[in-house]
Amino acid sequence: MTSQKPVRRLPLAAAVCAAVLFSLPACAQSPGAAPAVVAANEPASVEKNTTTGIARITLTERGLERLELKTDTVKPGAGGTDVLLPYSALLYDSSGKTWVYINPAPRVYERQAVTVAKVEAGVVTANAGPPAGTAVVTVGAAELFGAEFDTAR
Repeated sequence: MTSQKPVRRLPLAAAVCAAVLFSLPACAQSPGAAPAVVAANEPASVEKNTTTGIARITLTERGLERLELKTDTVKPGAGGTDVLLPYSALLYDSSGKTWVYINPAPRVYERQAVTVAKVEAGVVTANAGPPAGTAVVTVGAAELFGAEFDTAR
């Protein structure tokens, strides 16, 4: 009889490998020089905003294919000020703060804070967050989170 443990570890191993791959190109660059264009062999470019500390992640076509990211659109809520988004888009940081990754331009992703009012049947009602019509990452956000924080920048 064979053990099922190695099969269960594959997703974790894949996530660790993705985080390592994202951090490799950043090691060779000086901290002050943020590239405006991502070279074809690099998986991503991470540019930190010095004021907010939030990064703008630009993926190459190859990086985008490898991560297989999926997005959904933020919908308007019933109250006029609330927005609705899929629960799968939420990320929680180590202090419990809630975030989503928005997709403001092709291959570009940015983390944005969300204030959750309630979660019901896989749908999040948020008091604050991205406006209705914004694309949010629903699959692959954890890899973007890892890329943002596992770099030398």
